[in-house]
Amino acid sequence: MRLRSVFLPISATGPRDFLGRFVQLLIGLFLFGAGMALMVRAGIGVAPWDVLAVGLVATTGLGFGLVTCLVAAVVLLLWIPLRQRVGLGTLLNAVIVGPSADVTLALVPAAGTPWIGAPMFFAGLVLLAFATGLYISADFGPGPRDGLMTGLVARTGKPVWLVRTALEGSVLVIGFLLGGPVGVGTVLFAFGVGPLIGWFLAAFARRRASRALATASSTGGSTETEGLRI
Repeated sequence: MRLRSVFLPISATGPRDFLGRFVQLLIGLFLFGAGMALMVRAGIGVAPWDVLAVGLVATTGLGFGLVTCLVAAVVLLLWIPLRQRVGLGTLLNAVIVGPSADVTLALVPAAGTPWIGAPMFFAGLVLLAFATGLYISADFGPGPRDGLMTGLVARTGKPVWLVRTALEGSVLVIGFLLGGPVGVGTVLFAFGVGPLIGWFLAAFARRRASRALATASSTGGSTETEGLRI
């Protein structure tokens, strides 16, 4: 019974829908790691959590992907006192994003100049926002950092913006003290990622709603179809 209270239930959908959403989840998580890596290679600053990861890389000598996975594991441990429920997407997020980032880092060289770094960073930011919308709309549970934020909001009663700012501000300061890169890209991420994710989430929601409507119509589930049959 305890395990069932910890893990998010899998919605009762058909196997075809489940498989489609699962593939969407995997693609989204892989692209998320690739977007992170592009922003790192751009060399003009990274997201707050990546500042922490790069700082830990500089301090420990471990690989970026491994550090990303370890940070995700620590964040998941913080879910326990917050009584957050773990989904399949949560666990896969913790183990796929890091290796995906490592693969991209191995394939993409560092930007030699800001003229190359700026468009590379923007491409990484858009890719990360697209990937976030993709894996969240697959509906397999939030990522470790997102779940930590929502858990703290639920437990403290504080607004989302305050909790998110406190979390990202804290990891940014720690990462900076460890030697992580803070630059104009960090500011661009802070102001740009929210609107981009919101746009992509809305687009995926509209696409899923239209597909559901088409499925209902083809199976005779809509009111209009029922009326025609009568």
